[in-house]
Amino acid sequence: MREFDVVVIGGGPAGENVADYAIRGSDRTALIVESGLLGGECSYYACMPSKALLRPLDVAATADHLQGLRGPVPLDRDQLLARRDAWVSQYDDSGQAEWAEGAGITLARGRGRLAGERLVEITTEDGKTEQVRARLAVVLATGSDAVIPDAFADALPWTSRDATGVREVPGRLVVVGGGVVACEAARWMAALGSTVTMIVRGDRVLERAEPFASEAVVKSLRDNGIDVRFDTEVTAVDRAEPRDSGLGIPHGGEVTLTLGDGSTLAADEVLVATGRRPATSGLGLDTVGLAEKLDPEAFPDWLHAVGDVSGEAPLTHWGKYQGRQVGARIAADAEGRTLPAPPAVVPVPQVVFTDPQVAWVGPTTEEARSAGRTVRTIDADFASAAGAGLLRDDASGQARLVVDDETGVLVGATFVGPEVAEILHGATVAIVGGLTLETLSHVVASYPTASEIWLRLVESR
Repeated sequence: MREFDVVVIGGGPAGENVADYAIRGSDRTALIVESGLLGGECSYYACMPSKALLRPLDVAATADHLQGLRGPVPLDRDQLLARRDAWVSQYDDSGQAEWAEGAGITLARGRGRLAGERLVEITTEDGKTEQVRARLAVVLATGSDAVIPDAFADALPWTSRDATGVREVPGRLVVVGGGVVACEAARWMAALGSTVTMIVRGDRVLERAEPFASEAVVKSLRDNGIDVRFDTEVTAVDRAEPRDSGLGIPHGGEVTLTLGDGSTLAADEVLVATGRRPATSGLGLDTVGLAEKLDPEAFPDWLHAVGDVSGEAPLTHWGKYQGRQVGARIAADAEGRTLPAPPAVVPVPQVVFTDPQVAWVGPTTEEARSAGRTVRTIDADFASAAGAGLLRDDASGQARLVVDDETGVLVGATFVGPEVAEILHGATVAIVGGLTLETLSHVVASYPTASEIWLRLVESR
């Protein structure tokens, strides 16, 4: 039986970071077990391809709204998809495998599952099995799976993988959902030529964001020809000749959706973006006395979970943070070191690459108050910062700080407007550092940049 110090089941960004941080600068060994592409969902089917598709749209929209440039900027569909393919390395993970080898990490191709204490069983595509033993730790990093409601299952709808991997653009596309994936995918699919209808069960998109952010995104979607329908539910789905035709190709003939009010809606494809669930099925959790729904509090000291499978925020940057922390703890324990305690507050930032962009960190106003905190909000027009106004001639948006009313400490922030993804990190740093508005009033923003919006906000303290 082969032995490694650390065995990681799942080779996405979270799993890669655990393995790297657990062994770097030492003679320890790590094994990553991966049945798909090394690099995981983010590298090939989520973050990277979606942003590769969206960034040219941002540039085109900016060029269309800057005096001195001729618009509209034409979209080259073939070149846009070629850019996506370049960023996913043509769905070839050999570069990631080379990185792992260079970092001293061994890669096993196959499905991994727990087989007992510190034991992992690997099953390859041809059905062969092998057991390996972990001397120090086993880490679960299997990510998450798209949730497909029962009504859609027989119709073989698209998931986010098909949307990012689009090969044949459906003429009529229905997007079911109102979250990040739904809003971003609706944008690039409309740009590629689909007539897009969004079906949202609730009364707004991006329910976790501040309401003004949701309103700005809906206005933009509608301005770009997307039909957004709220308080609408799909009760039945019928499809002519459903078939698994491959990634990014319509999965059969015309789809007919029956809505809650009895009306029907026809489409050439349906993208179901109704959420994801931790990928725990088949992990062998019962072999170590654990339930399929993970409870890290019940884990033995040699077992860890990072990334989406942990049940925490399903975001790549959060999974990578978890991976770094767990890997560093494994290394410290092996070397008899004690790590410094993490900050009291480590918030999870979120960026939505719509037009306008939406970026927030920490609780929204409603979340803070629901948690029993006494907070006040400070709002500013995003375009009131000279640098923001220079980004686009019609720059618009809003910024909000959520501040603890007793201490003056910043607890949350939301930015809506062009390029706000690049100014979110300042808010994240301020929250982790426990900074007050008084302290932030002494942080000088360069002029003329969009970060000067901080001055507009803190001068109202």
